[in-house]
Amino acid sequence: MDFLRPASWEEALAAKAAHPTAVPIAGGTDVMVEINFDHRRPQYLLDLNRIGLLTEWSVGEDTVQLGASVPYAKIMEHLRPELPGLALASHTVASPQIRNRGGVGGNLGTASPAGDAHPALLAAGCQVEAESVRGSRLIPIDDFYTGVKRNALAPDELIKSVRINKADGPQQYSKVGTRNAMVIAVCAFGIALHPGTRTVRTGIGSAAPTPVRAKAAEDFLNAALDEGGFWESGKIITPSITKQFAQLVSGAANPIDDVRGTASYRRHAVGIMARRTLGWTWESYRGQGRSTEGVA
Repeated sequence: MDFLRPASWEEALAAKAAHPTAVPIAGGTDVMVEINFDHRRPQYLLDLNRIGLLTEWSVGEDTVQLGASVPYAKIMEHLRPELPGLALASHTVASPQIRNRGGVGGNLGTASPAGDAHPALLAAGCQVEAESVRGSRLIPIDDFYTGVKRNALAPDELIKSVRINKADGPQQYSKVGTRNAMVIAVCAFGIALHPGTRTVRTGIGSAAPTPVRAKAAEDFLNAALDEGGFWESGKIITPSITKQFAQLVSGAANPIDDVRGTASYRRHAVGIMARRTLGWTWESYRGQGRSTEGVA
């Protein structure tokens, strides 16, 4: 195994162009596990730890540009107001040591359906900035996951950053695991309210071949909230709407049985998480000075 260690982003892109099969390594929290267990033996490792721009972030008017290697610990510490859902997801990642090393770029590159960041990224809405010696492009998060542990990157591309919409409303994240730390998700769910567009977005993790949105559930809830005047009034969402939303989220899952949980349990748990997180986010929305006239 050859170890490539570029000193700049330009050198990294050139190395990836020359060796398209090279596996990028930054935090190494996924790659090293696969290598240590002999599940993967790449010909080249492409070390990105000397590329400073990958650990930088900037907050714009509407979006946060998050470098691919910004550690989860930094997201929790510095970006909670702008990215509350991703900050909550970051809390659930493994241990403090791993949160100080791992970043969103690694989750995206691995594209495992169990990656903790994926539901929050789907719910918030973002674009993945991919770059090669040929140029750069932005890949919408909805188009990024192409199969089990597969993504839309070309062989010569590297993830440079993620452009995530700043929260314009409450966001939540929930994860079920076999214990409270150092655990791969049995299933996970993210939700984000977007009052500016009067829409709700969701993300499901570890309950389908890829991370997915529950689009039918979103469409139902968006219509129900609009037709019922909930955004204007801030009144409590009726139990029938919440129940139907949870059932549709559960129906969007396409899980498997494995050592961490059964398919039926995952479907059930995703529905429960959807119901609870919708309640939490809506209560936060109602608490932001919204009228509560007519509340049951």
